[in-house]
Order: sequence, then structure tokens, then C-alpha cells
Amino acid sequence: MPERELTFAVTGMTCANCAGTVERTLRKTPGVTEASVNYGSERATVTFESAEVTEDVLADRIRDAGYDAPTRDFDLAVTGMTCANCAATIQRTLRRRVPGVTDASVNFASEHARVSVLAGTAERSDLVREIERAGFGVVDEAPGPGTADADDDPEARARAREIERQRRAFIVGLAFTIPLFAFSMARDFGLLGAWAHAAWANLAMWALATPVQFYTGWDYYVGAFKALRNRTANMDVLVSLGSSVAYAWSVPVTLALASGSTALGEHVYFETAAVILTLIKLGKLLEARAKGRSGAALRALLDLRPKMARRIEEGGLEVDIPQEQVRVGDLLRIRPGEAFPTDGEVVEGRSAVDESMLTGESHPVEKSAGDPVTGATLNRSGALVVRATRVGRDTALARIIDMVREAQGSRAPIQALVDRVAAVFVPVVLLIALATFGIWYWGVSAGFTDSLIRLVAVLVIACPCALGLATPTALMVGTGKGAENGILFRDAAALERARQLETVVLDKTGTVTRGAPTLLAVQGLDGWTEEAVLSLAAGAEAGSEHPVGEAVVRGAVERGVAFDAAQEAEAEAGRGILARVGDREVRVGSRRYLVASGIDPTPGDAFADEQEAAARTAVRVAVDGEAVGVLGVADAVKDGAAEAIRALSARGLSVVLLTGDNERTARAVAEQVGIAHVEAEVLPDEKAAVVRDL
Repeated sequence: MPERELTFAVTGMTCANCAGTVERTLRKTPGVTEASVNYGSERATVTFESAEVTEDVLADRIRDAGYDAPTRDFDLAVTGMTCANCAATIQRTLRRRVPGVTDASVNFASEHARVSVLAGTAERSDLVREIERAGFGVVDEAPGPGTADADDDPEARARAREIERQRRAFIVGLAFTIPLFAFSMARDFGLLGAWAHAAWANLAMWALATPVQFYTGWDYYVGAFKALRNRTANMDVLVSLGSSVAYAWSVPVTLALASGSTALGEHVYFETAAVILTLIKLGKLLEARAKGRSGAALRALLDLRPKMARRIEEGGLEVDIPQEQVRVGDLLRIRPGEAFPTDGEVVEGRSAVDESMLTGESHPVEKSAGDPVTGATLNRSGALVVRATRVGRDTALARIIDMVREAQGSRAPIQALVDRVAAVFVPVVLLIALATFGIWYWGVSAGFTDSLIRLVAVLVIACPCALGLATPTALMVGTGKGAENGILFRDAAALERARQLETVVLDKTGTVTRGAPTLLAVQGLDGWTEEAVLSLAAGAEAGSEHPVGEAVVRGAVERGVAFDAAQEAEAEAGRGILARVGDREVRVGSRRYLVASGIDPTPGDAFADEQEAAARTAVRVAVDGEAVGVLGVADAVKDGAAEAIRALSARGLSVVLLTGDNERTARAVAEQVGIAHVEAEVLPDEKAAVVRDL
């Protein structure tokens, strides 16, 4: 058995005795013939039988002993793979030929290899060299999702070139295959005269088939050569073999007929080879486009960031710089309507920030000094000065993109089964094809030509395209489409488990409804006029970015009601707002908010019940400790909400409406869209617990 020597890093040792413990642990590992651990350099040198023990086993043994063998992760964009077997070949190559590799996962669909190596062993260049020796390529390393401009992404450019290359090959194949196939079928069905059987007709068919065979089909010859050189067989072997047999048999038949001999028969199969290659090339083109669209979804996330940032220099001078030049600690000015170029902390100013791209929540979030902000979110109102706290790969957006890419490159449990089947599929198909030929030729005595046709049929029809492509491509497109629509799958296993979903929980405002409420009714209590109630309510909500608060202010302006903005205001999430308007203390919020504040809400209950029965939110107004009015605010249901919920229900999913609004309003909205289960009057910090209890 071949012996290997490996030196790698070990951490967690605090003295020479620790080194001795690690050394003894390694020596006790079956397959290890020698181990030496240096406490000073924190390195272990191990000699082991490669057939009995692997790098990941050594690392696990060290961790079991209470220490660590740290690993480094590399993400490589691989080119030249044509099927799932190519991915398996690269995995085997990396594990066998690169010292220190503990794990290698290659995803054919996303064209990415994620490799873990023991620290202190292999570098990226070692991985690239072995991948290239196996006949594949690696795209130059990009600066990363936090810094690279989408237009400068080498992986995106490589994908675009691949789509264009596949498109050209398909167009050439189609241009020659259509007349070839049409002529061949018309001749076989007797639709043409005797001239169609002349020797020159076969020569013309040969001329049409040759560009398809050796231009459109060239990729399959290259892929088959790589596979055979790596001592494996893949889809390319089947495609190239099947089409080549049909083409190669037709050539001598054509030459014989041209010389006047019918010894080899009179039928040629040029159209069979051409149609095979052109149709499979169409599949390759569609596959390349699906990969490109998935990558475009991630690049669209990158495009949410502004290209430029406004940095405040010493002395207060403001300078526009590319966002990738922002450094931790830089002071940045963000004006209303601008997106944050990076993650940071508010130093100066007050504003409402639209974080919907990150959280899906349509309500803007109030931000002031000391509050964190996230890159690519939108500053809605006031100007802010922000200190950059995370830049480049460390930003929340970059980590989201990394997570999606990792999910695309990860392997679902079902894919392990698919890969095991695919590994033996091609050799089995070759044997079945040969057996088919033998049965028809010797058993049925069908003749060489008919037997050959059956052999080609088995090779072509059995191409394991669906077997090798379906799972990884579905995972890649699924995670990419999810990211495009604001749904993040942590890994491929999470996407696979999604089929087990039983319940979908929806928020009301901004999800089922439009998130743009309108003030429809005002009721004064105990002698208070509608105008006076609305004036004080609008004054209290004048600085609010909550949709209901905005609706109240907008309603006052539309009705021509004058109001003075509050001098002080304090909002309580999910309940209401307390403000000082002139010399009065004004509370605007829910019934529960008034009760919690020691105010009797019952004078407004009758009017509030009417509003809630009409699917409106009843907003209570209290002044100096007494209830003085009720406002009726309605938020229209989104177009398509009822249809979407019906579609979810038709799939057997239970839909739950979860909202902080009152029970009657929530149920009225739920009835409009067809939701039976309602969880109402749930505060924001209680929603996670409600979801866990479902």
C-alpha cells in the first residue's frame, strides 16, 4: 500500500504535553505508521497508508482528542464539465492527488467546486493545477461578492461566453440538420422521385452531416476523451459513440454506392447522427441559459449597492469615491433617497430606512445615532452620517450572496444517491448496447445494419442527461430563483425539505395588503369635533414613518385640517405613539395601548366595532388621559393575494395570517383572501414564538 507523508497545522495546544497527547492519538489511528507533533510550530507530520486512512479521519481524531486541525475553504469556478460524471471525476482527482484535502464537493449545475484543505497544506494553485491536469479549467479568482463589480465578474463573463458558444454550435447544427432531416424523411417515405436515390444525393447528405458531426458535436468528443483519459465513462462517451457509429457506418455505404456497389446496403444514417447531436446541443444551450439566469439573480443583488459613496474627509470636505474603496471607520453621508454603500452605524441625523430588500418588511425603520444600518438598504427621509463598520466580503449583503452560492454548490441528500447511480450508469449502458447488438445479430439474425441501429438507439436514448443534470440543476435554479424573489435557502438540504412544508405564515400589512393604508373615517367623542381629533392625531404622527401614521397625516392634509408637529414623540412598537403636541399629551394607537396606559377606551368601542367589521383598523386617540376619538384606516388587499393563497391551499398547505392588528380587522381581511387561521394582536417580538408553536 502506498505511504504518504503530510504536514499540517494543529491548534489548541497549550504545552508540550498537549503535543504528546496529539502524537499518541495519531499513532493509535489505524493506518498511521509515524506521527510527530511540534508544539512550538503547531505542526503535525504524519506518515500513513493512504488506502486505510484519509485526511478527514486524521482531523477528526485530533478534534476528538480536544484539539483542532483547522481547515481552509476554497470556492473555485470550474469550466469544461459536460455532465455529472465530470464533477465526480474532479472530486476524485482532488481527494487523491492533492495532499491535505478533507472534503471536495463539485456541483456540475452551478459549475463550482468547494474544497476544504487542512491549514498548512495545499494552496489554491495546487487545486487549480490538478483540475487542469484532469482536462478542465478554473476561472480566474474574482475579488468577491463584497468588492467585485458585476460587470467585472470573470465568472459571469465565462458564463456569457459559454452561452454564446453553445448558441453558435446549435445554430450551425440546426441549419444543416433541418434540410438533411427533411430530405432523408421525404426520400424514405417515397415523396421524392428516383433522382433522390442517386449517388450524389448521399454525397450531399454526407456534406450536410459532417459540420454537425465535427463542429456541433466536437464538445462531446473532447468530453469523451477527457473521461477516458481519467479512466471513467460519462454522457459524452455515449453521445459521441452513438452518433459516431451512425455517421461512421454511413460513410463507407455512401462511398460504395458512389462506386456502384450495394454490398453494404443502400441506407445511410447521416440524419440520425445529426439529429442526435443537434437535439442534445439544444439541451446544452437551455442548460447554459438556466445557469446564466441563476447567476444573474445573484448579480442583481450586487446591483442593489450604489456604485459610489460620499466620504467625509477631515475638515468636512465631502468626496465621492467608488464604494469598494470604503474602509472600516470611514464617515459617509447618505442623503434621502440614496442607498447605503456598506454596513455601518449612524453617527448623526435621524431618518426612516427601507429595509425591505433585507427583511421583506414594508414598514420603514426609524434610525438615529447609534443604530446599525445595512448596505443596499434605502434611506427614505432625513440625511444621515454613518460610520462604516463592515465592508467588502464582511457586509450583510455579501454574506447573503455567499450563502446563496454555497447553497447552490451544496449537495442535497438525494444527490448522493443520484451520483452513485450515475457512476455505474454509463458502463452498464455500454454493456446493454453491446448485448442488444449481439441478440439482434446472432439471436434474431436481423443483419448487421438492423443490429447496428438497435445498438445506436440504446446508446442515444440511455444518455444519462436527466439523471446527471436534473438534481443539481434544479437545486441551482431553485436557490437562484429564491434569492431573486427574496427567499434564502441556507443549503440544498433545506430546499429539498421544502417539499415537506405544511404551513405558510403570512404577515398582513404589506404582504397580504398593499402596505399603503388610507384614512376613511373620523369620529369625535364627548364633544370633540372630528377636525380637532384629526389635528392632534396628525400632529402626533407627523414624524412617523409607520404606514398607519403616514395615512393619518395624509388624511389630515387631504381634508385641509391644520396641525402642529409634535415637539416630542416616543413610539412603542406594535402598540402606538405618545407625543407632546403643544401643551397636550396625545396618544394614538390600539385599544390595548390605551388600556395599558390606564385610559378607558369604551366610549369609542361602538364606532371601532363598525370600522373593524368593515375590515378597517380602528386607531384610538386619547388626549391628556381621556379617549377623544377613533380613526378608521383601511389597507386594500393586494391584487393577486387571494389567487396566491388559493394556489397555496390547492397544494395542501395551511395558510396562517399573523398580524399585530386587532382580531376583527384581521379576520375581515382573512375572509377576503380565503384564510381560515388567524393569529391577531401579536406584538413584533412575539411573532417568532407563535411561529414555533404552530
